[in-house]
Amino acid sequence: MDEMEEELKCPVCGSFYREPIILPCSHNICLACARNILVQTPDAESPQSSRASGSGVSDYDYLDLDKMSLYSEADSGYGSYGGFVSAPTTPCQKSPNGVRVFPPAVPHPPQAQHHLLPHTGVLPPVPRNSCLTCPQCHRSLTLDDRGLRGFPKNRVLEGVVDRYQQSKAAALKCQLCEKSPREATVMCEQCDVFYCDPCRLRCHPPRGPLAKHRLVPPAQGRISRRASPRKISTCTEHELENLSMYCVQCKTPVCYQCLEDGKHSTHEVKALGAMWKLHKGQLSQALNVLSDRATEAKEFLVQLRNMVQHIQENGVEFEACLVAQCDALIEALNRRKAQLLSRVTKEHEHKLSVVRDQISHCTVKLRQTTGLMEYCLEVIKENDPSGFLQISDALIRRVHMTENQWGKGSLTPRMSSDFDLTLDSGPLLQTIHQLDFVQMKVPAAPILQLEECCTQTNSATLSWKQPPLSTIAVDGYILELDDGNGGQFREVYVGTEMICTVDGLHFNSTYKSRVKAFNSSGVGQYSKTLVMQTSEIAWFTFDTASAHPDIILSNDNLTVTCNSYDDRVVMGNTGFSRGVHYWEMTIDRYDNHPDPAFGIARADVMKDVMLGKDDKAWAMYVDNNRSWFMHNNSHTNRTDGGISKGATVGVLLDFSRGILLFLINDEQQGPVAFNTLEGMYYPAISLNRNVQVTLHSGLPIPDFYTPGESEAAGSVC
Repeated sequence: MDEMEEELKCPVCGSFYREPIILPCSHNICLACARNILVQTPDAESPQSSRASGSGVSDYDYLDLDKMSLYSEADSGYGSYGGFVSAPTTPCQKSPNGVRVFPPAVPHPPQAQHHLLPHTGVLPPVPRNSCLTCPQCHRSLTLDDRGLRGFPKNRVLEGVVDRYQQSKAAALKCQLCEKSPREATVMCEQCDVFYCDPCRLRCHPPRGPLAKHRLVPPAQGRISRRASPRKISTCTEHELENLSMYCVQCKTPVCYQCLEDGKHSTHEVKALGAMWKLHKGQLSQALNVLSDRATEAKEFLVQLRNMVQHIQENGVEFEACLVAQCDALIEALNRRKAQLLSRVTKEHEHKLSVVRDQISHCTVKLRQTTGLMEYCLEVIKENDPSGFLQISDALIRRVHMTENQWGKGSLTPRMSSDFDLTLDSGPLLQTIHQLDFVQMKVPAAPILQLEECCTQTNSATLSWKQPPLSTIAVDGYILELDDGNGGQFREVYVGTEMICTVDGLHFNSTYKSRVKAFNSSGVGQYSKTLVMQTSEIAWFTFDTASAHPDIILSNDNLTVTCNSYDDRVVMGNTGFSRGVHYWEMTIDRYDNHPDPAFGIARADVMKDVMLGKDDKAWAMYVDNNRSWFMHNNSHTNRTDGGISKGATVGVLLDFSRGILLFLINDEQQGPVAFNTLEGMYYPAISLNRNVQVTLHSGLPIPDFYTPGESEAAGSVC
């Protein structure tokens, strides 16, 4: 109920509607507010001329002549209100509801300042050429001689406002409490009594006839109790006439006098009660749809509120993760700093050690040299020639030796005072400056688009998409299928496309499929598993793409012949690797006793020789009298009985036993032709221009043959 309150307030005054009137644009306004926002246009200037001149154009003058005609007399029945024109430019104000309204451009006469004439309850005369602008859609119109009386009153809205205000007036009391009535909690619609909980349990127990009574909340009960009875409305143009009909074209209730006056004589009219019920039904249906949308909106709001909570939680978690990562970088930098400082310290100590050693060595040598020099000077001072000559040679040698010890390099520092270490921090600084957020999460699970996933014969097409709100980058997808028999999943596609067709599946098999996405951060979760069923019957035709160029196909690739006298090979377009399969070929033409060959082959079989000449084919070739089995050019099991025009040759391939056998005219031809067959095989035939055959695929197993145990309970693949 509180949410409805805004619907019950006037867009001009912001208060509950008082005597609301309906404007032609279907919006409502208080009668007094409508009087207050009237604008008087000059007599000498018509609305059309003011529009044409461009002077005094409103800020909301956006309606062209076509839009004006929507409310003409011929179109809508609102012609009595005058044509729609723009209002003169006036200062724009806002009502308490925040809606822009247009006050009068010039002061009204004194009598216009009063809403109603004293003691009469009627409106005073409206100035001539008055203009009214809707405060909600800003459409403008001029009033005719009837003024505001020309607008119908919205009695329904007035009644709703009255009931709403009454329901808000005070709390309802129980009608059965003897002393100090308690607040009512329910109302019985059948008893028309308000009950508190104790009185309801005592006087209105939910059993017997009372069990069928409907209990509603007190506010709802008050509104339903105070709902006014249906009133008989009178026509705004003929006040003595009751509204009894509804004009479909004008969409307004009318009286019989309106029909007799000719205004609605050519319009389609219907009974007011019937249209009332019809529109109520339409409104109820529209409300049902709107209620569904409101329910969806509520669920969406719950989702958004949950998202707010998740965003807050994820934000805190992400901030903590970012701080931890930055702290780890700082810690790593500090560790590296300590390592580099240790190297600098070692280098510093090494340099000091070398220089100190050199200082010590030079000090000793210099002391020795100085002593030798002083000794030699004292010797030179001696005046004894013979004594001097006895030691002079030795002293000269010592001086030369000492001088040589101070030779080249001895007076050069062994270590530089500079540190030959330069810290290259440029790349690291650049990396720090480039440090930014990248995609660190694996992709979300893809969504399989079920409407686009399908199977056809033994092929399956799957399509998927990323979740609509996912912004995580995807490098590719991995599609997996099981073996069609409940086995392990295996990869069948890896790529960037979001649709894939898998060929060569087993017939009459149930496959499970799933897909996941991956990026540089890793592989995401799997999608939901989709179960797909391949065709029960192995329908196939001859394959034009792999056939020899001399092969001629017709009849939707079911009939084959050749334009060469040499044997040419054509295969079926479907391969088999599991199950029991049987197909037949009818001999349409057989001339000059050729030797067509029937059987199975690998995909890379030779196409320009008879089937069975190489090790890629297993076949039976037959003429008009007898047949042979042939594989890798080895001929075995000659059997009497040949073919002619109209004959049928059957091929039965049973993977449960790994055997291949042949039939001619529904009779088995010879023993089992081949066994230990495993892998993928394609139906095949070789023939020349003297033979034409037609293929019949997807046939049931012949009655004489009992399939293997694994196929006995199922259908033919």
